[in-house]
Amino acid sequence: MRIHGGFQVSKIKQLGDRIFEKILAERKIEAFNGAQGRILYVLFQKDGVPIKTVSEKCGLAITSLTTMLERMEKGGLIQRRQDEEDKRKTLLYLTDKARDLEQDYIALSEQMGDIYYQGFTPEEVKACEEYLDRIRLNLERWQAK
Repeated sequence: MRIHGGFQVSKIKQLGDRIFEKILAERKIEAFNGAQGRILYVLFQKDGVPIKTVSEKCGLAITSLTTMLERMEKGGLIQRRQDEEDKRKTLLYLTDKARDLEQDYIALSEQMGDIYYQGFTPEEVKACEEYLDRIRLNLERWQAK
C-alpha cells in the first residue's frame, strides 16, 4: 500500500500558508506575516520564554528564527531580554503593540480553522485533530533521535 500522507501534509501546509497570507492582506494586517504569527502565537500562550522554546514550539531552526526575531523586534512586536537567573538565556517578551494584535490573530486563526474543517462534523474535527497530534508527536520523536 502506497502512502501519500507526507505529500498531502506538505501540500496542506503550502496552501495554508498562502491562504493565511491572503487573509492577512484582506484584513490589512501588516504588522506580522504568517511565520511571525506562529511566533506570536507561542508568546500569546506564555510570554517571557527562551528562544530555544519558541524554536521547538514553532518547528523553526534557531538560525531561521534569529532573523525573524530581529525583524519582529525592529517592528516593535517583541523585546529580547537576558534571563536574570541564567545570563546565557535570552527571553522573548511581547510588546503592547503585539498584545493589541492578539484578537486579530485569534480571529484569523478561527477563519483558517473554518476553512480547514469546512464540511466536517464536530466528531470528524475532533478525530482529525487527534490524528494530527499523533503525527506531530511521531515527527518530534523521530527528530529527537
